[in-house]
Amino acid sequence: MAAWAQGPVQTASVASSLSAPGAARIGAARLGDHGDKTRFVLELTRDAPFAILPDANGVVVEMEAALDAVLPPPKGLVRAVGVRAGAKAGRLRLVLTTNGPVRVLLAEVIPPRDGMPPRFIMDLAAGTAGPGAVLTPASVTTLNPPVPKEKPKPPLPMIVIDPGHGGQDPGAIAVGGGYEKDLTLAMAKEVRRQLLATGRYRVALTRDKDMFIPLRDRPAIARAKGADLFISLHADSITSKQIRGLSIYTLSDKASDKEAEMLAQRENQSDAIVGMDLSGHRADVANILIGLSQRDTMNQSRRFAATLLKSLDPNIAVLPGPLRSAGFAVLTAPDVPAVLVEMGYLSHSQDAKLLSSDTHRKRMASSLLRAVDGYFAGNASSPRS
Repeated sequence: MAAWAQGPVQTASVASSLSAPGAARIGAARLGDHGDKTRFVLELTRDAPFAILPDANGVVVEMEAALDAVLPPPKGLVRAVGVRAGAKAGRLRLVLTTNGPVRVLLAEVIPPRDGMPPRFIMDLAAGTAGPGAVLTPASVTTLNPPVPKEKPKPPLPMIVIDPGHGGQDPGAIAVGGGYEKDLTLAMAKEVRRQLLATGRYRVALTRDKDMFIPLRDRPAIARAKGADLFISLHADSITSKQIRGLSIYTLSDKASDKEAEMLAQRENQSDAIVGMDLSGHRADVANILIGLSQRDTMNQSRRFAATLLKSLDPNIAVLPGPLRSAGFAVLTAPDVPAVLVEMGYLSHSQDAKLLSSDTHRKRMASSLLRAVDGYFAGNASSPRS
């Protein structure tokens, strides 16, 4: 807003936020260009008090929340989003640097609906403050003080979902058309929706749009977010069109069978499509695999894999011997339990049809939710006979 800012801007959050236990956390952040306005959205674990303040270069959102999300790239009227130090303890300052004078058309926290978590939404339009701008006197720019808490609750478990492939790498191609990268992203979003709806977990995706992420960056993203569990979603293709069913992989320095070894090699080489030479990573991966710290993580990964198998909906077909191991690059984080779920074969017409079905996605996501619940509870429900 620079010298064009007309004064402080602030809206009140939903009144119940100050009495709800626990601090809000921001699980996702994005910008949307709608032509006549730019929308800034934050997905929250719960409602949070906030204030919108003018800044020398744009707009500041000050909020009682912790940031778990990756900040979005420039879009529309906003050329940068960053974090500024100086806020009081428990408060976050997000700075939206704009391309010129802007006015705030809307700033509010909306409650959960349509399977989405609470969201902070702010609409910016070009121009200085005027009709339609959300402005209040300077006397109300401060946030309400947080309610004292006797014992802060530990953070909710962080689940990172990894939709396989993306961008230049489409992954497998279904017999009836369609790409693995699109099916895994749709499934990941449904899993995120169901996990967040419980209020028991924080959830992040390694990608929430069609973009390329190098394989070894995916476990790095999970570690950076402090993940307690990493689930990579894939859908394979094979020459034989009669083979179908789900399988679950954990990391091993030696594949459990020849097919698994070939699959891992094929997946690990997918970075080559953008000209990356990953041969230098082999020694590091080998060291991780033989490290003592890795062994406990691998054991926890196997425990989750077994829990997931028990939690699968009976209508979901599985391969014979569905618990397998292979040297997948995305499973190599030394301190994050991780599994790779091959949800089916896109080379099989029935699997391909199911994986593009909303009903099947919800069924699969519900199975993953039961498995996550069982894993963190220490025992899993077992609807599978």
